[in-house]
Amino acid sequence: MSTTNTGERTPATEPDLLYSEEEEALRAAVRDLLGDHCAPESVLARIESDTPHDLALWKLLADGMGLAGLLIPEELGGQGATHREVAVVLEELGRSVAPVPYLTSAVTATEALLACADAELLRGLASGRVVAALAVGLHHAPGAAFPVARLEEGVLHGEFTGIADAAAADVLLVPADDGGLYAVNADAVTVAPQISLDLTRPLATVTLAGAPGRRVGAAEPAVRRALTAAAGLLASEQLGVADWALTETVRYLKERRQFNRPVGGFQAVKHRLAQLWLEVVNLRAAARAAADALATGVDTEVAVAVAQAYASPVAVHATEEAVQLHGGIGMTWEHPAHLSLKRAKADSLAHGTAGAHRENLAALVDLQAP
Repeated sequence: MSTTNTGERTPATEPDLLYSEEEEALRAAVRDLLGDHCAPESVLARIESDTPHDLALWKLLADGMGLAGLLIPEELGGQGATHREVAVVLEELGRSVAPVPYLTSAVTATEALLACADAELLRGLASGRVVAALAVGLHHAPGAAFPVARLEEGVLHGEFTGIADAAAADVLLVPADDGGLYAVNADAVTVAPQISLDLTRPLATVTLAGAPGRRVGAAEPAVRRALTAAAGLLASEQLGVADWALTETVRYLKERRQFNRPVGGFQAVKHRLAQLWLEVVNLRAAARAAADALATGVDTEVAVAVAQAYASPVAVHATEEAVQLHGGIGMTWEHPAHLSLKRAKADSLAHGTAGAHRENLAALVDLQAP
């Protein structure tokens, strides 16, 4: 699959946030694949095992469909696509709460390496045979200070907490105190699992005790670019989570009956669903705007801040409503509603809270607090 950029847009031109035919075709292909290989019961079984990551599914997405290299130029083995196409993929992965390292490897680590122009690792990521993770905690927002390793006599020392998908990574991208970003093989570090609310995206503590690394570029611009893209595209994943919660809740309430009537026909329930629908529609607009801004480079920081300020509360609200409106079955481990709720809760802390993004947005548009 090969998708080309739609070109630069001047600030005066209105963005087209509608999905193109190519994006809808991509969505259909990804949804079909996930429908066949990422059923809720298989996700539940996997998170109860010692191997929460579904590497077989990752191989199908990365190698079979070429999705790991969407952001990587064609001359390096990638697809040369834009963030808009990546956003569509993340929507579908969010709907399925897929336990694959797509956001962390195909977005965050890839963006860091694109900033460093490291062709060797980018080729590996594009093929899907290499999974990379940025050694910056998932909770760090774009522009926030981040811990660095100590570089002593050519080797790295340090400890990093809250690293998402570190257990699935072949390479870790580690910022160091000399200002460089270093590629470190995963077998040279210790990865200790942390207790994670979202078991489909496990966190870990990464410890380096004299680990050798190869400098790939400057850390600060690479980390800033990576976290900005990750925060902006995370909104699309949150959109997928929220949309699934709304769709499944509406479907269930049409079937569930009380007093010989579908529960979805009660006025109070209709009002709750209507409010939730409006929130999801607005989230879609914010997420699409962030993806388009990342693709074109126009008003990127503002669009990302708006998307993240809005996305987290909506995704959490939608999944909480799904659990509650499903009644007793929504409280069970067997029903997938809790998977989406946990993903939404964990995502609400990822790459900065909604409050942090609101503060950043106020500063960006020069809106002073009262």
